[in-house]
Amino acid sequence: MYTAREGPPPVDLFIYHAPTLARLRTACEQHQNSDHAKTRALGVELLNDRDAIFQVVRHPELPLTNNEAERALRHWVILRKLSLGTRTATGSRVFALLASVIDTCRQRGFSPWRYLERAIADRRVGQPLAALPR
Repeated sequence: MYTAREGPPPVDLFIYHAPTLARLRTACEQHQNSDHAKTRALGVELLNDRDAIFQVVRHPELPLTNNEAERALRHWVILRKLSLGTRTATGSRVFALLASVIDTCRQRGFSPWRYLERAIADRRVGQPLAALPR
């Protein structure tokens, strides 16, 4: 995968690794009913989430883990726990939308509070919601 990130791979990686992936699938099918709980759980997870787990074989430019996404969400999860969450589905949706806008603005080097101020002012006068600056 790391070599494929340096430039286009010389062969289709999914086709190249198809025999290995087929053997892995067979092993998972054989062990999905194992008496050993962790072996069973791994076999079932690999079978159920196979397409998502091995998407990197089709698209080597994708990250190998979701650690970056996990780290980005960490402080929001802690805040939700500290505040005991929201009380309604609407509150949960608003919280998620604000978290998304704030993080996107920060990643683009723009003040989330200025963007929200502008968005609210524009909507009050009937203007469409402006796109986040790049």
